[in-house]
Amino acid sequence: MNTVKEKTEKSCTQEFLCELYKNIKMGSDSIINIMPKVDGKELRQELTAELNRYEEFAKEIAKEIYDGGEEPKEEGMLSKLGAKMGMAMNTMMDSTDSHIAQMMIEGATMGITENTKLIHEYENKPCSERSLKLARDTVAFMEDSVERMKNYL
Repeated sequence: MNTVKEKTEKSCTQEFLCELYKNIKMGSDSIINIMPKVDGKELRQELTAELNRYEEFAKEIAKEIYDGGEEPKEEGMLSKLGAKMGMAMNTMMDSTDSHIAQMMIEGATMGITENTKLIHEYENKPCSERSLKLARDTVAFMEDSVERMKNYL
C-alpha cells in the first residue's frame, strides 16, 4: 500500500523529470538543427559527441518517467519551430564555426540556467534524490560543453 508520502514523492519526481526531459530534448534538438550548417570537422565531431550525451540523458530520464507510470513529453511544435527558425535566421549571415560555437554556448547557458532553477525549485520538495542527481549531472555536462565550445570561438 502506498503512503501519502510515497505518492507525493512520486508525483513531485514525475513533474520534475518531465520538465528536465523537455530541457534536455531542447538541447538535443538544437544540435540536430544546427548540424547541417557545421563545416568544421572538429566541431562536427564535438557536436556529435554532445548530441550522443544529450540523447543518453534523454533516454535515462525517459526511463525514469516511464517507470513512474507516465510518458515523457517534449516541447510543443510551435516552440520547436520557433527555435529552428531562430537558428536558421541566426546562421543565415554567419555560419562560421566560431558563430555556431557562440550559439551553442548561449543555448547551453540557457539550459544550465533552466535546469539550475528547476533543481532549486524542487530540491526542498519531496523528490527523489536520484532525479535531482540526474539534473545536477546534466548541468555539469552543459557546463563542460560551454568550456569545450570556447575552443571554437
